[in-house]
Amino acid sequence: MPAAPVPPSIRAYQLSDWPRLCDIHDRARLDELRRSAGVEAFRSLARTAHSEGLFDGRLDVAEVDGVVRGFVAFQRGSLNWLYVDPDSYRQGVGRALLRHAVALSGPVVSTQALEGNEPAIGLYRSEGFVEIERRRGRLAGCDEFAAVGVILQWRR
Repeated sequence: MPAAPVPPSIRAYQLSDWPRLCDIHDRARLDELRRSAGVEAFRSLARTAHSEGLFDGRLDVAEVDGVVRGFVAFQRGSLNWLYVDPDSYRQGVGRALLRHAVALSGPVVSTQALEGNEPAIGLYRSEGFVEIERRRGRLAGCDEFAAVGVILQWRR
């Protein structure tokens, strides 16, 4: 029987984490887009971080064995970014980051996932988020690509 995954430790983002965040985002974002709007809509983290508000609120990372495995960016009431290294999928990293952000975000937390990204939607639902709306529109930073956003909300 394989050993249980080591639970991640969560800490504040440091500038030295930037290359690792870029790697995590860019690889995981391609997985997300394969399930939704298509990989042609891909834009790197280096290109989108500032325009899409990565640093607008709190940014924390999850480490396992001293290696950053995922990150979450959030503000009071809003979970804006949650990405996990594809090599660490289904090992508790995303769940730990989600629980961390929810615990620090207030009594109501909203987030959005792209329609078709069932792994993310399933994670949110398993932690008590409920779908409140589906919104058709254009991807942020990629206006030429249509997508459907699944708006989810969690209440204390």
